[in-house]
Amino acid sequence: MSMRYQAAILTASFFPLKTPDAPTIGTATAGSAQVSITFTAPTGIGGGAITGYIAIAKDSSSGAVFTNTGASSPIVVTGLTNGNTYTVRVAATNAFGTGPQSAARNSITPSAATAPSSVEYLVVAGGGAGGGGDNRGGGGGAGGLRTATGLSVSAGSPITVTVGAGGAIGIFNQPGGNGADSVFSSITSTGGGGGGSNPRAGLSGGSGGGGAGNSGGGTGGSGTGGQGNNGGNGVDGSNYNGGGGGGASGGGSSAGSNAGNGGNGSASSITGSSVTYAGGGGGGGGSGSNGSGGSGGGGAGGSTATAGTANTGGGGGGGSDSSPKLGGNGGSGVVIIRYVDTFAAATSTTGSPTITVTGGYRIYAWTSSGSITF
Repeated sequence: MSMRYQAAILTASFFPLKTPDAPTIGTATAGSAQVSITFTAPTGIGGGAITGYIAIAKDSSSGAVFTNTGASSPIVVTGLTNGNTYTVRVAATNAFGTGPQSAARNSITPSAATAPSSVEYLVVAGGGAGGGGDNRGGGGGAGGLRTATGLSVSAGSPITVTVGAGGAIGIFNQPGGNGADSVFSSITSTGGGGGGSNPRAGLSGGSGGGGAGNSGGGTGGSGTGGQGNNGGNGVDGSNYNGGGGGGASGGGSSAGSNAGNGGNGSASSITGSSVTYAGGGGGGGGSGSNGSGGSGGGGAGGSTATAGTANTGGGGGGGSDSSPKLGGNGGSGVVIIRYVDTFAAATSTTGSPTITVTGGYRIYAWTSSGSITF
């Protein structure tokens, strides 16, 4: 544009407002009926800040175009046909329009996700119940706990899931019952041992129940190798304190001037956050204090003994000889599996598992028995 000003010519030049340059395309990862496209922003943003990006997938045979927009990398384009081949590009947009497209990534072929061939698992059995009062019952042992990666599974075949119940409450002068086993595929975790009651010793299980306090000093039950620890012994003497039940990572305390505490459980992050499972129950006390439950759902001993926490495999607390002279029920178990979310979801489940996707994993958690088919 030119203007006449006091007999002179003043010339001003204007550069046109521009759209952004092309982004630099990165990877293009095919999934089932979709592609995820990564990219980096262009250095030249044109006449204004970039407001978004558009990802484009073009069917190499039919020419059909599929797009999606996003504020940053990556962008997932959906609605594609598995088995077809696509060419993908990305372009940046600002207030003045959409700029040129990036270089292409060719021969991208979506395909249906396959079932996993292996899973990670946590299998926790039901905890044992505390022994009934009269010279103070021993705490129930935690349910056996088993956890590992790489358990093989087969597509198309239902896999049975069994979630073990907690052991039945120990009544006056009777030991608590063992917890029930939990099972996933070839993995079985053993139910926790019941706490003893005068004159009966604690029972063996995934983690052994604590021994009752009596004139002979009750014997704690044995834990199953690799699944839990032994329960503590009851004390011999006038206090008659019950021993604590064994936990997944700690043996129950032997009773002394106070009743034994339950052994601690073990932590697992299979759900995406750390949770402690399989704590032993505390023993019932005499003239000393009652035993505390171990971390991971173990119940406390006492005249009103508490139950192991549901779905942790925690053992129940042992009862004292004060009324009602009852031990606590064992806590029920839980079965949890997970695998990388790039694999397909299960084709069917029963038992109403909780299903979540977090941290790149698909997670199934059962609190009642059921099944899963991949």
